[in-house]
Amino acid sequence: MTTIEKTNKHIMQSYGRLPFALESGSNSTANATVIDFGSGIGTNSLGYCDSDWAEAVCQQVRTLQHCSNYYYNKPAADFADKLCTITGYTNMFMGNSGAEANECAIKLARKYSYDKYGKNRHKIVTLVNSFHGRTLATLSATGQANMHDFFFPFVEGFIHVEANNTVDLAEKLSDDVCAVMIEYVQGEGGVVPLEQGFVDLIYMLCAEKDILVIADEVQTGVGRTGKFLAGEHYGKSADITTMAKGLFGGLPAGVCLANEKCSGVLTAGTHGSTFGGNPVVMAGGLVVLDKVAQPAFADEVTAKGEYIRERLGCCSEVVSIDGLGLMLGINLKTKKAADVLQSSLEKGLLVLTAKEKVRLLPPLNITYEEIDRGLQILEEILT
Repeated sequence: MTTIEKTNKHIMQSYGRLPFALESGSNSTANATVIDFGSGIGTNSLGYCDSDWAEAVCQQVRTLQHCSNYYYNKPAADFADKLCTITGYTNMFMGNSGAEANECAIKLARKYSYDKYGKNRHKIVTLVNSFHGRTLATLSATGQANMHDFFFPFVEGFIHVEANNTVDLAEKLSDDVCAVMIEYVQGEGGVVPLEQGFVDLIYMLCAEKDILVIADEVQTGVGRTGKFLAGEHYGKSADITTMAKGLFGGLPAGVCLANEKCSGVLTAGTHGSTFGGNPVVMAGGLVVLDKVAQPAFADEVTAKGEYIRERLGCCSEVVSIDGLGLMLGINLKTKKAADVLQSSLEKGLLVLTAKEKVRLLPPLNITYEEIDRGLQILEEILT
């Protein structure tokens, strides 16, 4: 049987997979010829098999592959130190995914409020069209009605506010709210950046009421928007920030960062993760931090994003392009995003969709030669 046949036979069909099997990759090219503008939904931040990243991971595999959290391990300690230095946060919890990082953020926010105000101040405000994961809690937090089915009862205590609606926000920040959870750019919700005024109001009202701000930067973080954290575009630093995807260059992990106010909330026994802080993953993450946190790297991400915008902006089929840096959502005039995705695959280009838009999340270190090859295919399809 082929890879596709084995997958369809033995793996639960919880994904709408495309008829394409990846076997190898180098830089931003898969299977020797296919240009990747999706990077594993923003996860392969340094492309396929970056030499420095691969060397660090392989060296760690031969040294120590796992360490129970009963004990300490150097790669996790070094990674935490470096990430806190870069971001300015005090400490973090290490887990396995973005959803798990968001689960931690939810628990942290509720315990902060419980410790200070008691058990009746537990509600969390999230935004309509947000996406925070597929566990029961993070799915409940997700503000997309089409995802709130099948798995009843959902976790209580989440309130959904229309993005950029200041009146709706102010009305729903009641006395039983402990946190507001946002994505600065709604990724799965259509690559839609929040307005500066709306973000400013969130932080102002939350500061007045001692309501925590949680920034879900699972997709927007690690240089994806041209800043290490997307909150930098807005001049904001949340009380809690979650990161995953590109932070480890393709290995599974996520982190929940806490500022000084929230740093001591989770005490021994209140949260845990068997594989959190895995040495192999942390070794890969250290290489990602070494490269992505450089100012010149962020400038390149911004420049490449602008280059793609300028090229595609000349296509009559393109109505507009939303997003920041190398997180782009293309609004089309007549074509359907799903059809463009399928045609692109047939011609040797991997793209994504988000709602009605074609979504691009190429590796952050993609070369201009690879960008040109991919854009040539996309321009042919769009014209």
